Amino acid sequence: MKFEKINKAYNSVFKQNELSIGIVVPIENYSTSAIPTMQDHVQRVKQIEALGFKALWIRDIPFHVPTFGDAGQTFDPFTYLGFLVGQTTKISLGVSSIALPLHHPLNIAKSATTIDQLSNGRLLLGVASGDRYDEYPAMGIDYENRSELFQESFNYIRQLQNDFPIYETKNHGILQGNIDMLPKPTAHKIPLLMTGSSRQTLEWNAKNADGWMNYPRDLYTQNNTIRQYRELVAETQEYDKPFMQPMYLDVLKDPNTKPQPIQLGFRLGINYLTDYLDKLRSIGVNHLALNLRFNTMNIEKTLEKISKDVLPEFHSKDQTKQDE
Repeated sequence: MKFEKINKAYNSVFKQNELSIGIVVPIENYSTSAIPTMQDHVQRVKQIEALGFKALWIRDIPFHVPTFGDAGQTFDPFTYLGFLVGQTTKISLGVSSIALPLHHPLNIAKSATTIDQLSNGRLLLGVASGDRYDEYPAMGIDYENRSELFQESFNYIRQLQNDFPIYETKNHGILQGNIDMLPKPTAHKIPLLMTGSSRQTLEWNAKNADGWMNYPRDLYTQNNTIRQYRELVAETQEYDKPFMQPMYLDVLKDPNTKPQPIQLGFRLGINYLTDYLDKLRSIGVNHLALNLRFNTMNIEKTLEKISKDVLPEFHSKDQTKQDE
């Protein structure tokens, strides 16, 4: 089974039996604060594109919740992506992930397809049920209802990609076929990547989403998770579907420093990073989003080092030319 061809970003980032590498924004060390400075963010976005990273990833964090401990890039995700469209030319633009219950699906679909059109198909849209309880009462939304809200919003967004859709919802209104949403995506749909379980079954995920973002696990557990997912996909779907994960990273100057665990990732030398990424590729991870929040070495030098010593092992020159 092959991956489905969707938009430019999906086709570039996700390839069968291959691992591509992206970077999570903010591209800076803010380990001692929940709030990044966002200094030099445009220059660093341009740098990761020039160095050959496949995607950049931003998050949907409506409120700064101190107990959560991370305010992300602080900017509104779609406004920020609209800005970055004009600052980049080829790197894929990913959201990981929009908390569907906290937004009306029309607004998400309108913003997403606008970014997809303006970027010539460079958008990847991660979707989630949301896990920061404090945001729900602030927006008058029932936290315990987020499973239903997620599924309803997901289906609403899918319907809006049809012409003059007809769709009735419990929480978000009725589409009666007499109005339409524009613009439409560059492909037949916006790629929707589910994050975690989003309070759905794995069977629902395998059937409905275009790929799965899941959290880092030990290699044995992750291998079993990916295998179970792909088996479910094969049972019901025409196409295989990609799997991706994030990883926090602290690259040390000594290339032979053995891995030491940190929050959802590792502190290690560059030689061990290449080896670990090769293991991720072997168990079926198709994309890795690196987060440098805890990186102690100079960020620009770290990015250059990864580009020079790691990316050639995973991003072939021939494939890069095909993606442009």
